[in-house]
Amino acid sequence: MFHFVADRPVLDFLATIAERGTTDEEKLQEPADLGAWTAESGITTNAITVSHEDLAHAIALREAIYRMLCALIDHTAPRRPDVGLVNAAARQRPPVVRLTRAGAVHRDGDVDAVLAVLASDCIEFFATPDGDLLRRCDDPRCTRLFVDRSRGHRRRWCGMQGCGNRAKAAAYRSRRRSRTT
Repeated sequence: MFHFVADRPVLDFLATIAERGTTDEEKLQEPADLGAWTAESGITTNAITVSHEDLAHAIALREAIYRMLCALIDHTAPRRPDVGLVNAAARQRPPVVRLTRAGAVHRDGDVDAVLAVLASDCIEFFATPDGDLLRRCDDPRCTRLFVDRSRGHRRRWCGMQGCGNRAKAAAYRSRRRSRTT
């Protein structure tokens, strides 16, 4: 159901709404959706219990994070309420990590713990070189943010399997049409 392609948990969390401003495809429609996302993301080992209020808070945080990271890309100051919301979430205790007798890593936490991880990951963009490499996907329908780790830092799409392939296929079809006319 969810795609984890961004190499950063906060960027994958932002993608729980697709095509912002056009279709606004919300993937967190029910509290159980957020619970499933946390387990699929690996932030917690098992799906967490989420209330409707928790879901509303998580979505509000997601949107604040999105605006903050867009401000970072645009070299503008983030909005004060967004900074306050993200800082408050980051102050919560993160998931507890433990090693089982079988040698497996287990992560236990609640909604606040998961949101603490995501808020902290957002804040790290402002303090690390990844902040300078943060980009928006060039696909006009895609609103994913990504870290451009390409050699020349000229990557244009969030990923080749989706947006990049569509763009290359469209360019190919356009070249073929122009040759036949």
